[in-house]
Amino acid sequence: MSDDGLGRPWAPARRAESLLTAPPITPIAADLPAVVLDLDLADPLPSVPAVHTDGRRVRQAWALVRLFTEPLGTVLVDVPDAGLRPTELGAAIQAGLAEALRPHLGDLPLPIDGHVPATEPAFLASRRALMATAPHLTVVVCTRERPGALARCLDSLLVQDYPAYRILVVDNAPTSEATAEVVRSAARRGPVDYLREPNPGLSHARNAAVRSAPGRILAWIDDDEVADRHWLAEVARALAEHPEADVVSGVTLPAELETRAQLWFEQFGGHSKRRGFTPDVFGPHSVLRQSPLYPVPPFATGANMVFRPGVIQRIGMFDTALGAGTPATGAEDTLAFTQVLISGGTIVYQPTALTYRYHDRDLDGLRQHVAGHGTGLAAACTSLLLSRPGLVWRALALAPTALRDLAARETPEAETPRDDFPRDLRRAERRGMLAGPRAYLKGRRQAKRATR
Repeated sequence: MSDDGLGRPWAPARRAESLLTAPPITPIAADLPAVVLDLDLADPLPSVPAVHTDGRRVRQAWALVRLFTEPLGTVLVDVPDAGLRPTELGAAIQAGLAEALRPHLGDLPLPIDGHVPATEPAFLASRRALMATAPHLTVVVCTRERPGALARCLDSLLVQDYPAYRILVVDNAPTSEATAEVVRSAARRGPVDYLREPNPGLSHARNAAVRSAPGRILAWIDDDEVADRHWLAEVARALAEHPEADVVSGVTLPAELETRAQLWFEQFGGHSKRRGFTPDVFGPHSVLRQSPLYPVPPFATGANMVFRPGVIQRIGMFDTALGAGTPATGAEDTLAFTQVLISGGTIVYQPTALTYRYHDRDLDGLRQHVAGHGTGLAAACTSLLLSRPGLVWRALALAPTALRDLAARETPEAETPRDDFPRDLRRAERRGMLAGPRAYLKGRRQAKRATR
């Protein structure tokens, strides 16, 4: 009998399960934009009712599709009035993920009853072998006054199928004891440590974590996320298979699609940026096909990233004029990735390392996020060019391509674009980009005052 990669018998009867781990919510509309499912083809495919248990009409099913726990891709399927039958769901998976399924099934049709032709799942066997020499990992969660989200995140980290790790919570400029109390509660169940950073700003919190854990492999997750139970095991897989890697980044998927704004975020690109589920490596060998300067970031996200020891120190730490809590609002991670690449480092994209994020639920929050994304990108470019003015000519050479891309991306590249998609979101991103340089300079002045 095969096993789950950790020496335990593998049972193919794991049911299809929703990724929704938050407490029940009060219905907020007549429709549920999409139910989020985690499907393993080694299990029978489920039916998807047209009406949710709270009475809302389910419009679509968004599904992460796996085989023997290995992520293969995602599909977004309309749910008809009569509900979505297993055969219809299977047909949508077969059509949407044909290329990903072919190495596993060949030309065979997708079985909806879970009887996938396989003897020893090689993916699970390799995971089990990796666990014998698993490196110790330090998982860092930076947070500020969000005890509910933090508790949910820690719950997912404490049940990781991984033998050697600890969790470090960085409490950034706290105004109460709420975060410390959540950490004390979690520490009674597992290896959770607490670190207080008085200077506000995500980069200050990140740098505090780096200074407190010299020589450690640091795996980062945001406090509004939950981790797949195999997240750390798949991080370890990437580190073992790519000893040259300075950074490993996985995929961040939606934890829920309860509102139109959350589905629009995914249509806009989400945190996955439509990178797909094909592993990739970016480094000195990839410069001709992918510039380190644009597009950024095509390879990583700060919500799911891992740095080997010494890499963050080598690039000069995270820029404290960037990140949440600054006028730039973000992009400290983007700048760090770019600095790794232009210094000759290597970033591995590992799509089997999964985390799930709870997106903003309302349109105003989505607009702010999109505008902030644009501001952060432009601010990160400003920081890079101020510190490395010799790069300005390379940046100018890429400017026409960037402008063409912005003009061409007025319409989202979604699986099923909806007529009600807010067309002003791309304009909000451009407005944010125009504000980026000034935001960075303001943030840098603030950072200097904070460290005096």
